[in-house]
Amino acid sequence: MKENILKPESVFRNFASINKVPRPSKREEKMIAFLLEFGKRLGLESVRDEAGNVLIRKPATPGMENRRTIVLQSHMDMVCEKNADVKFNFNTDEIQTVVDGDWLKAKGTTLGADDGIGMAMELALLEAGAEVCHGPIECVFTRDEETGLTGAEGMKPGFMRGDMLINLDSEDEGEIFVSCAGGCRTYVQMPYEVEPMPAGMFPFRLCIKGLTGGHSGDDINKGRANANKLLVRFLYMTNKKISGLRLIDIQAGGLHNAIPREATCVCCVPEKYKEQLRADWNIFAAEVEEEYSQTEPTMEFILESEMTAVGSVVAKATSDKLIAALQAVDNGVYAMCQGIDLVETSSNLASIHMVPESKTININSSQRSSIYSARVNMANTVAAVFELAGAKVEIGEGYPGWKMNPQSELLKLAVEEYKKLFGRDPKVRGIHAGLECGLFSEKYPHLDMISIGPTLRGVHSPDERLLIPTVQMVWDHVLAILKNAPLKN
Repeated sequence: MKENILKPESVFRNFASINKVPRPSKREEKMIAFLLEFGKRLGLESVRDEAGNVLIRKPATPGMENRRTIVLQSHMDMVCEKNADVKFNFNTDEIQTVVDGDWLKAKGTTLGADDGIGMAMELALLEAGAEVCHGPIECVFTRDEETGLTGAEGMKPGFMRGDMLINLDSEDEGEIFVSCAGGCRTYVQMPYEVEPMPAGMFPFRLCIKGLTGGHSGDDINKGRANANKLLVRFLYMTNKKISGLRLIDIQAGGLHNAIPREATCVCCVPEKYKEQLRADWNIFAAEVEEEYSQTEPTMEFILESEMTAVGSVVAKATSDKLIAALQAVDNGVYAMCQGIDLVETSSNLASIHMVPESKTININSSQRSSIYSARVNMANTVAAVFELAGAKVEIGEGYPGWKMNPQSELLKLAVEEYKKLFGRDPKVRGIHAGLECGLFSEKYPHLDMISIGPTLRGVHSPDERLLIPTVQMVWDHVLAILKNAPLKN
């Protein structure tokens, strides 16, 4: 990345440094060391808590000592997704970026701007001189936000001392977020037995790929296809139409918080149905392409003979129950909020993976809602479908939502400074995605919070991209808020 052509220079320079450090969720040790060394090199108090979160404190610039302490917070981990044809090791390799017009992208992988660009703003603030005017600040970097929020969950009260917090993990410049949905995950284990493949069978591989994907919270209402549901949809119809369909393997989807972009399975049917299968697949592909013509312009449907020797298949009773349950399980938007245009409750069928070593088919889904009881009901609905199919189901504890504070001083300040800078009102809204602010609100009930960030698209997929001009806008907004922070009580 030619960071010298991107503005603000200090933010993009630090973002380039961040992207040299591997930081998969739950494996952030290298990033933790990088952050601690960064703070200590500047002579700033730098600490790590038991959960692995890092906090770096910076004193006020001269004349600003009487201002209230503001916390700036982002998460250090990133979603690690890549295109199937890209060779990349997220544990060792540096993210390779490229400028495409006004957008910054990565070469075949997630960019890491979620939430690396928030981290970069914090680092730029920490190293800034007297030209950046601010009261006392605390820069907080939480770990494992993407796969469990364990950093925020494990943070103990008192780690942060400020009474105002700016979360830098939002994805739409010009929007100030003041609430978020809570969420949980539903884990399914379906045991299976195998039996010899019947004679005279045609083994084949189905693959659906090239979907848009995206964030399972923020993008769930955008009409995008779920590769897992499409694959199962065809299997269910075929199982009803062609006698003798047998499942051999299924590997579909990926991370719990990403809308699946690819799904693959290996099955077999009697040889006499081979041509009918091909015809049905082509018809199905054409129908689905028409359904999703606006949101999935690059989807691909592949059917090919399975060349690997196949000796066994999943027992038919189990296969039938699995396919039926996957067909029936809820996916997508379940309910909208009353009175406002915001998703209330949703579910995402994230992954389906056969594990021969344990003889189980593991299914992972996530449920979100701004109403706790509705989230519980959604998770129970998903669980019930798989329980009827004979699977073992576990619902995770989840994380809380974040309720709007109508008396927020920080929100009032942020709106005023935005109007001064850009001559228009920002949008103040909630978000269906989960933010760590929900957990912070439990541990720090009096913490005044907002969430802002530059414009990102394609988050949680290799199509992730950052709108470069919006980084300068958010940077200017943050500096204006810090400069005009309220006086201490």
